[in-house]
Amino acid sequence: MPGRGRGRKDSESDNGTDNHDSQVTFETHRDEGEHFIHVKQYKRAIASFTKALDMRSGDRVCLVRRSNCYLMLGNAEQALADANECLEQDDEGKKDIKALCMKAEALYQKGDFETALVYYHRGNKLRPELQEFRLGIQKSQEAINNSIGTPESVKLETTGDLSYFFKQEEEEKLKKQKQQQQSRGYSKPQQKKEDKKERKRPQSSSNSKTTKELLGELFADKEYLEKLYDGMTTTNTSNTTDFIKEKACDGLEYLGVREDFWRQQKPMYARKRDKQKQAQVLSSSGSKLNSSSSTDPMKYILIRLEQIDEAHAEGHYQESLQKSQKTLKRVEEWSENEVTNKQEVIANLHSCMGNAYLEMGKHDEALKHHEMDLDIGKAEDLDEVKSRALDNMGRVLARMGKYDKAIEVWEEKLPLSKTALEKTWLYHEIGRCYLEVSRYEDARDYGEKSLAAAREADDEGWQLHACVLVAQSEVKCNELQAAADSFERALEMAEAQQDSAAEQAIKKALEDVNDKIVRGVKDEPEEDADDKQRKSSQEEKTGTDKDADADDSKTTGTKK
Repeated sequence: MPGRGRGRKDSESDNGTDNHDSQVTFETHRDEGEHFIHVKQYKRAIASFTKALDMRSGDRVCLVRRSNCYLMLGNAEQALADANECLEQDDEGKKDIKALCMKAEALYQKGDFETALVYYHRGNKLRPELQEFRLGIQKSQEAINNSIGTPESVKLETTGDLSYFFKQEEEEKLKKQKQQQQSRGYSKPQQKKEDKKERKRPQSSSNSKTTKELLGELFADKEYLEKLYDGMTTTNTSNTTDFIKEKACDGLEYLGVREDFWRQQKPMYARKRDKQKQAQVLSSSGSKLNSSSSTDPMKYILIRLEQIDEAHAEGHYQESLQKSQKTLKRVEEWSENEVTNKQEVIANLHSCMGNAYLEMGKHDEALKHHEMDLDIGKAEDLDEVKSRALDNMGRVLARMGKYDKAIEVWEEKLPLSKTALEKTWLYHEIGRCYLEVSRYEDARDYGEKSLAAAREADDEGWQLHACVLVAQSEVKCNELQAAADSFERALEMAEAQQDSAAEQAIKKALEDVNDKIVRGVKDEPEEDADDKQRKSSQEEKTGTDKDADADDSKTTGTKK
């Protein structure tokens, strides 16, 4: 009986070990896949996720990740299959939003723009705050309009390649050929299988000019791969040569798939139409700019401000700065009668120049122009100008590391804040600055204010940021249990928002706090303990010195 009991326990422990090993192996393969995605090795990532799915079939995370990898490699069919498999696992009517996005994207990559638009709309209805679905709706509608076009712009003609309409005849010919080959025996089919080992170079379905227009910068890669394949064909065959030819064929086939997709997404007539419209817009804007500068100054100013904002949004900061400087000189030449809000326009241009200098890393120049913006706002008593200038000044000072001054500027802006969302951001930035200057209690207070304002604005993202700020401040204040509670709330928010990066960072911070709680480690008490040890050592030293003095006095007395 004792032997049986002991044997049963051993078997149970062995099973537990096997389950533990399989779980670790699954996690290992999944993490390897995540790593390969990070370094953009999508084929190896697919292999890792496939191994993980063999061990745990139907895992949603692995299916979505593998679907994304297939999309990155241009394999829309496999991406769609993984997305569908994930969506079939419907728990209480809740669809996986990432899988839904992958399905819509796969349908779009296949060229099924109408069905993709349907799923983009479904995702946008479930999660309207996600940008992926809004962009998907936009690009799908644009692709449909480009493919269909308008009746005025499309005229059907009986010219060109009409072989599609003779497809039935071709199929009948192929059937007859197959029947003839089968009647001759099985030797030729075997010979054909051997011939298929030699892959032929993929041929483009359009002329080189059209292909160059569709592929753009990738056309040079296509030419290189074609020359590489042709060069390898003329040389002696070897394993290395065959390998390179296979890779060249893979690249050419991929470019052919992309060429067909881009032709369907935006046909050539739509590209020509857009080019003509763009040329008309450029010519009209140039003429408007020249004419309006002499007739209507306000039209000139509005056009220039749009161009300045557009250049800044596209990252052309030097161009934005130069346009702002030229516009400022022109505005200063006009009188108050010609431009009624002249000072407000000048303040706006100084703000644009300050923002351009900030992005270019010239902080002193940026601060100078934002201060000029603030001076005009105070002189003209314009609250919006003052609020904008104080906001920008605070950002510049924070970038410069002058957190105390940034706090002063942003606290001056607080009464000018109108919306709860604006207050949320402002409270958070002030709290971050207090954290940088080691005023941890103030940082915690402003973090709580930011959290309250974020709840009022109903912004989940800022609620997460504010909660993390509160937790970090509580750690610095040695309120470890409160910090752990705040990090747990932040972790729940990150999981609800499906922010994996935030989840990992918060979990690590939470583990550190829990370790400190278990060990009873605090920052300040450690310094106190050091002080106590230092004091005790000094007292021991003082006592030793006193004893030495006493011994000296005794010795002196004896000598006397």
